[in-house]
Amino acid sequence: MDDETTPRERRERESEWYSTLVAEVDDLVTVVDADGILTYVSPAVTRVLGYEPDDLVGHEGYEFVHPEDRERNADALNAVLSDPSESETVEVRFRHADGSWRWIEATMRNRLDDDVIDGVLLSSRDITERKEYELEARALAEEYEALLNSVEDAIFLLDVEDGGDGVRFEFERLSPSYERQTGITTEEVQGRTPRDVFGEEQGSELEANYHRCVKAGEPISYQEELRVGDGARFWQTKLAPVVSAGDVTRLVGVTRNVTERVERERQLRQQNARLEEFASVISHDLRNPLNVAQGRATLLAEQAESDHLGPLLQALDRMEAIVEDTLTLARQGDIISETESVSLTDLVGRCWAAVHTDDATVEVVDEVTLQADPDRLRHVFENLFRNAVEHGGSDVTVRVGARDEEAIYVEDDGPGIPVEKREKVLEPGHSSARDGTGFGLTIVKRIVEAHGWELSVTDGTDGGARFEFETAKQGTFA
Repeated sequence: MDDETTPRERRERESEWYSTLVAEVDDLVTVVDADGILTYVSPAVTRVLGYEPDDLVGHEGYEFVHPEDRERNADALNAVLSDPSESETVEVRFRHADGSWRWIEATMRNRLDDDVIDGVLLSSRDITERKEYELEARALAEEYEALLNSVEDAIFLLDVEDGGDGVRFEFERLSPSYERQTGITTEEVQGRTPRDVFGEEQGSELEANYHRCVKAGEPISYQEELRVGDGARFWQTKLAPVVSAGDVTRLVGVTRNVTERVERERQLRQQNARLEEFASVISHDLRNPLNVAQGRATLLAEQAESDHLGPLLQALDRMEAIVEDTLTLARQGDIISETESVSLTDLVGRCWAAVHTDDATVEVVDEVTLQADPDRLRHVFENLFRNAVEHGGSDVTVRVGARDEEAIYVEDDGPGIPVEKREKVLEPGHSSARDGTGFGLTIVKRIVEAHGWELSVTDGTDGGARFEFETAKQGTFA
């Protein structure tokens, strides 16, 4: 018996092998004729698109393709029909049996002259997940571009490469805002290190912070000086690492030009130093001879009588009051950083007792607790009480309370302050009292603002003057 197979038997085996292969692979195999009619659909269509092969055979393939993709699909088919030696790959949306659209990538080959396959052979696969990822990535890229192009803060991106000789940082991209503020462009720095761009000294200072961020593995913030253009500029920078597979592969920097703020702070420190020097001169060089003059005038008044001694002592006392208020004004305007709980009732009691109030009365309408500096707040209430008695008379009534947990107020039932004068009374040197220094309400304003509050002057409940300082927005009520 001859074991050799005949050509016909070999073709049948090959056909069975080919049919099994087509039935088992995940790729969808289809054949269309020159008119686009489906003549063969492999069993994989059930897994991929939910159809049975007979549901599609005999139908025009275009009717299952999304209308927006039909032209592209037709162009690819015509291309392979025109040139049998070429293949075309096209991505189209194909309608699933459940009515949804699935992205299919189809590779077309012309087999019209083939003895086995008569038509255009399409090998297709479901790429829906890949397309969705691409769409998400494209949307993120567009958002990323919009962020880089619109944000006012300067943004810079650094690649982090861990080589054999240590970590290397290279600029990848600068935002338009960064380029505008520094005059440095992405093209100039891309692929270069901070030392290449800014020089060895400044570059090493920048890289020190980059190393610190990589080592921490979390965002860090710091202020740095970057010398670009015509001079040094100060920046408040936040640096965040991008971690991939446990390694920091990129750093994202967001930085803001704070040069003006730094210069203002520097000027303020210089002004405060000069102010402290001025206060020291007043405190020692002026107060000491003033005290001597007061003492000698008092002794002289005890030893002799003169119409000039009374005015002299009053003038010296007024000079002492001016010195005290000037020192207070010079030293009480600094921003307050440390506070403690202060009972409004206790504070009012101590301040009222320290002021010469004649027959005036004080009422604490609301009991609240403040977060404040009690020593400096004492000047506020003492000056306001003194102001009420000076302008409202010896029998004035003063009320202290809280307004809707948003403000503290001090009001009296005196004559009040005309609207056109309410701003002026807070200015240095303004006083309507004969022996006033004109600094009392200015001191009030400075200390209130040093707490982060806002001072306003308005009408009292009974028509007198009312001073309010907003506190709730700063979380001042305990």
